Amino acid sequence: MTAQAEVAEGDTEAPRPRRSGVRAAAMAVWVAAIALWWWRFGIPNDSLTVMITLWVGTIAWNIEAHPRHHLNFLKDWWFPAALLTFYFFSRGLTDELGIPVHWTMPIDADRWLGFGTTPTELLQDAWCGDPCTRDSDPRWYDVLFTSVYATHFLTGLTIAGVLWIRNHDEWQVWMRRFIGLNFGGLVIYVAYPMAPPWLAAEEGLMGPVERLTSRGWRDIGLQRVDVILNGVGNPTAAMPSLHFGTAFLIALYAIWRWRSPWRWALLVYPTVMGLVLVYYGEHYVVDLIAGGALAWLVMVLARWWEKRRGGPVDDHPPGPGGRDRRTSLTGPFYLSVASGQPTRKRGRPDAAGAVRRGPEVPRGDAHVLHHRGLRGDPPDSDRGA
Repeated sequence: MTAQAEVAEGDTEAPRPRRSGVRAAAMAVWVAAIALWWWRFGIPNDSLTVMITLWVGTIAWNIEAHPRHHLNFLKDWWFPAALLTFYFFSRGLTDELGIPVHWTMPIDADRWLGFGTTPTELLQDAWCGDPCTRDSDPRWYDVLFTSVYATHFLTGLTIAGVLWIRNHDEWQVWMRRFIGLNFGGLVIYVAYPMAPPWLAAEEGLMGPVERLTSRGWRDIGLQRVDVILNGVGNPTAAMPSLHFGTAFLIALYAIWRWRSPWRWALLVYPTVMGLVLVYYGEHYVVDLIAGGALAWLVMVLARWWEKRRGGPVDDHPPGPGGRDRRTSLTGPFYLSVASGQPTRKRGRPDAAGAVRRGPEVPRGDAHVLHHRGLRGDPPDSDRGA
């Protein structure tokens, strides 16, 4: 094979590790660097910082790949990064549009659900202690609850990063739903701005409620930080709860795509997240219901759109390795992902310059997907003769 052909393949394919321990060492350095950053500066809240961290992680995972291979991350992720940046700034400006803020509807609804008292007040009375403030002595479960709350800023994109390495088509399927959920929430923020419990309590519209977010982390030296995208907030972006919606979307997606009976256990994640949000005064129960309904609607609409755009769609993830590694969210293959339509196959040029097709080879470590619970046919090498 010529050097040019190797570079061409390096642009799309990550080679299997050739030297024992190289990948493990690179990943260990990456994990250690993340741990040091989190301890020194804080856990990032903003999507761009998380994406950059994931990019470095993919470089460590494919440390032996040609440098041009690592540019594929930028080719694929620049568009989602632009969309999420637009979402970030648009969400922060929705409270500047002059649309009246809704205050009493969620209070009345939650009082009905709590038989006269909002669930937030009930939980803080039972669990917070006296005095109930963010800086008062935390209970043991406050550290756990704050950690669960912080996962919102990491889980959606981390799942995307893993899928990008292991199955590019699945990455597209997930990103479509993840970004769709965020923009669905943005539309509702604009159309129906609503104050959260802690803000309503400050205005005297309900009983005492403290905003307990991050309670317990001070004692263990952790904090959340905005690194690149910062300085934009919106206190009236309570309906729907995207914290709960994202957690519920993750559970719905796993239940849809996995075959293991343990997939139902992931419903614990949105359950605990919802409990945290209500207890911490960040959201009403009706916000959680709206966030869960939005996640379900995004799943249904994305599925309908994929079928309509590309014809019959297999409910199972594509075989390990996915399709063309160079497809991106802005290209035509994004529009037809999981459609069952043929995609381009790559070959290597022979001496005469003609492309000679070879057998499909599972990319990276994608061949193990079949054995870890994801539906789909095993690669040819696993089927036997």
